[in-house]
Amino acid sequence: MPRQLSPLLIQSDPSTPTRDARLAQLADLYPFNSHFLDVDGGPMHYLDEGEGPPVLMLHGNPTWSFFYRDLVKGLRDTHRVIVPDHIGCGLSAKPPQYPYTLSQHIENLTRLINHLDLQDLTLVVHDWGGAIGFGWAVNNVPQVSRLVVFNTAAFLGGRMPFRIRICRWPVLGDIAILRFNAFARAALRMAVAKCERMTPAVRRGYLLPYDRPAHRVAHLCYVRDIPVSPGVPSYRVLRDIESKLPTLRDKPMLICWGMKDWCFTEEFLDQWISRFPDATVHRFPDAGHYLLEDAHDQILPVMRGFFACSSECVL
Repeated sequence: MPRQLSPLLIQSDPSTPTRDARLAQLADLYPFNSHFLDVDGGPMHYLDEGEGPPVLMLHGNPTWSFFYRDLVKGLRDTHRVIVPDHIGCGLSAKPPQYPYTLSQHIENLTRLINHLDLQDLTLVVHDWGGAIGFGWAVNNVPQVSRLVVFNTAAFLGGRMPFRIRICRWPVLGDIAILRFNAFARAALRMAVAKCERMTPAVRRGYLLPYDRPAHRVAHLCYVRDIPVSPGVPSYRVLRDIESKLPTLRDKPMLICWGMKDWCFTEEFLDQWISRFPDATVHRFPDAGHYLLEDAHDQILPVMRGFFACSSECVL
């Protein structure tokens, strides 16, 4: 949890529009039915669209299931697409006092997968979704059919950019993220390469669940849970995940990487390739961290081809 959060930073605003009223603004971009599962922390929101082999997509920080909207639309005619919002994110509950740690997110995800009885699933991960998703996968290998990796990590190491480090500073980080929504707002510019695709409507979509300080606590907790040292709660959890990654080496893997990502740089891509040398790799030179904004129209056919090939041949 954030250190000594001031009640003034996370107080509620009774004038905030209801969730349904705000979602109505996104009807064209996010035309999905909402589902909820009670987990520790409250109702966990998720999308469950289409029929067929299950595809589970996991977002990171500071996004939500909105990040995957174009893939959901593009795959739900042939697959069952499930996209949860982690507790503290999107349309899920946002308790102010909660253990927003990697282990807790993995536990919540496990509850959802068991509830839906997902078998032979394709796991799609981005950002923190990588550590969370692989945290489940390494302990449930028989349930995994394929892996799709977007800019993310599920292992220790890598450089933390200064613009992320300053968000971890006491007081300054609290004020910037909670009061001014700086983390989510800055990402609208810094995480994309094709700024013209970040239209006013798309910007509203990303910011919609984070409309007041009380709804941004998870952003701050994710930043402070980055495993930079053994003293961080997620460090030992991620170290354990990393040690078990070889158990997934026989699973077909597709890696799609935005090469203009300043956070998950090519160094992280190289680490994925070294661990999964048989992975199919597609680099997108003109895509940033939010690569589904920059290149979803290119990524969707790549994913369809990967699904078809991995079902019919050995990669």
